[in-house]
Amino acid sequence: MNKSTEVAAVDFNDENSNTSSNPTFDSVLAARLSRRGLLRGGVGTVGTALLGGFSVAACGGSDDAATAPEEKLLGFNAVAKSLADAVIVPAGYTASVLYALGDPLSAATGAYKNDGTDTGFEDRAGDHHDGMEWFGLSSDGKLSATATERGLLAVNHEATTDEKLSSFFMHANGGTSTLPRPASEIDKEVAAHGISVVEVKKTAGKWATVQSSPFNFRLTPLSEIEISGPARGSALMITKFSPTGTKTRGTLNNCGTGKTPWGTFLTGEENWFGYFTRSSTDDAARGNDKSVTALNRYGRAQGAASRHGWESGGSADKYARWINGKLGTSANGSDDYRNEMNGMGFIVEIDPLDKSKSAKKRTGLGRFAHESAAFGIPVVGQPLVVYMGDDARNEYMYKYVSTALWSAADANPADRMATGDKYLDNGKLYVAKYNADGSGQWIELTIANAAIANYAGYKFADQADVLVNARIAGDAVGATKMDRPEWGGVNPANGEIYQTLTNNSNRRVDPSGSSQVAPDAANPRVYTDMKGSTAQLGNPNGHLLRMKEGAAGGSATSFTWDIYLFGAESGADKGMVNISSLTADQDFSSPDGLVFSPSTGICWIQTDDGAYTDVTNCMMLAAIPGKVGDGAKKTLSYTKADGSKLDVATNVGQAPTASTLKRFLVGPVGCEITGLCETPDGKAMFVNIQHPGETTSQANIGDPAKYTSQWPTNAGYGAGKRPRSATIVITKNDGGRIGS
Repeated sequence: MNKSTEVAAVDFNDENSNTSSNPTFDSVLAARLSRRGLLRGGVGTVGTALLGGFSVAACGGSDDAATAPEEKLLGFNAVAKSLADAVIVPAGYTASVLYALGDPLSAATGAYKNDGTDTGFEDRAGDHHDGMEWFGLSSDGKLSATATERGLLAVNHEATTDEKLSSFFMHANGGTSTLPRPASEIDKEVAAHGISVVEVKKTAGKWATVQSSPFNFRLTPLSEIEISGPARGSALMITKFSPTGTKTRGTLNNCGTGKTPWGTFLTGEENWFGYFTRSSTDDAARGNDKSVTALNRYGRAQGAASRHGWESGGSADKYARWINGKLGTSANGSDDYRNEMNGMGFIVEIDPLDKSKSAKKRTGLGRFAHESAAFGIPVVGQPLVVYMGDDARNEYMYKYVSTALWSAADANPADRMATGDKYLDNGKLYVAKYNADGSGQWIELTIANAAIANYAGYKFADQADVLVNARIAGDAVGATKMDRPEWGGVNPANGEIYQTLTNNSNRRVDPSGSSQVAPDAANPRVYTDMKGSTAQLGNPNGHLLRMKEGAAGGSATSFTWDIYLFGAESGADKGMVNISSLTADQDFSSPDGLVFSPSTGICWIQTDDGAYTDVTNCMMLAAIPGKVGDGAKKTLSYTKADGSKLDVATNVGQAPTASTLKRFLVGPVGCEITGLCETPDGKAMFVNIQHPGETTSQANIGDPAKYTSQWPTNAGYGAGKRPRSATIVITKNDGGRIGS
């Protein structure tokens, strides 16, 4: 979750801490969009409709080929761009609100009043619904790969809507915007972060949550979580809460997700750095040691204010932990929280079917601003592979390769978390470097690498240090700076890796300062995008990258790569901006979420946009992608300030057609579309609508008429008029698969 425009105030969702001299892409690409032969495509004749019930029939969808027409993927008419305060889906589809901020998880907690007086968020849906995964349940409550009408949703609650300190929609009067803040406000806000696991069930054709299900539970920033993997017990993990460095409290700013082959939930900790504060004299207190270098590289310079001021709630330990400074006298940090940030920034594994099992932070997968965790296709006898992006400007792409070889018996183990120990605690972490000829290398981040062991910018102590400070290790080996790698996915048809590169306001033809970088082959665009009278610079609209590994599969250390799609307005210059020649039914900006449907193979692309929102709210598109290396060359020519030319060569994919890319959904005002999962038959899709109405001014909290959104109340769901993040469920009226 980030926005593309530059702002003067501190934006904790727009980190930029990479000041290394590492290169960016500087080569020719290959990219032509084609249809997968595995999938059937076509164009339907249905239009758009607002959130609610529908009776309009859509194309196909029956499993009986003898009695129904052939299913056509992308067989719906594209949804038009919209500024309406509503969820809009194609005609022939129904979208219903399922699970919104504040909804109780048990009968012991009252219905959500939505007026700022509600408490007990430890037993309610949290805020800012983000990544999400489906876990089917059999009739006897066991994990089922085939269940389609009963299951668990594991839902990330990334953050809360704020203007200055206070999560103002959660408080009756908007909350306190000065320090110190009341503990009662802080306690509500903390509890609204984290994870939900909630049972959902289809009864008489309608989906609903199952209140008081024994499976329902919350994980918050105060929940005890185990440190697992190579950094367990490391000196970097020692805190007052855990002098042994083996545990921490909570998970924070949970964004993207993953689902393991053995049936557990992975959640990525993204923009956690902004929740901590350090005093203006903390560098000196630390003796200006190497921890200062690490803190700066991870976005916490001394004197940095926290996002919400949670540290101001009082002397209790649960507030003091947000002060990430050296306040004690111990040599190892066991009497303060100088190392607290080192416990954040990981992939966290959770067993959604067994809340008695401790969640675990899998340190082997590295520490950075994690978005999603995309597994490669499991192959018996080969390592498991996880692809990950670091969501900040000029950060890197990573992959993890397990030491253990995949065994089919582990698909349904007796102890799922122990299976996670087997595959996620021992392995190799790699960072990506992209070459000028369209090839690339995965470089192992290991203390055995001389470039890391002898790095002048930071003295690594051991392998745990390398993983905890993976960004610095990436700097040391010359990893390639990218335009904010967010969600990733693996095409089930061919195993190719897709990555959203959301935007980068720091691309410049003439870079100035350590934070700006020139355009290159994989990030070739630098342009000015006008939003009203505001000039948006760099690469405001983002693009999508894809990679193909060689015969060695996921364990390969080389790959080829290209660009799949460029985000752009349809009317933008096709020579320099709208390079994919997107039409009005296809144009988009700031791709963020990306999920391949296991049922249809459709690639669902979701946006978190601030550049195009004067024209349309955020959206979701359906795509049938091609493959790496199927494109044509193009050169973008820029004029530098001194009059010289900067030519950036790239290969651009064939323009998508109405059969390979079209808009499926547009959300309400101010929202981000994020998180997606399906039932195994592809007939029910769950999507998250995050932070509708976030552009509302805190000063207008008392006047609902001035809210920029009143969704989902205006769609008939729940009390009050304050906007709420929520999970929706989408079904096709003829019972067919979503996207057909």
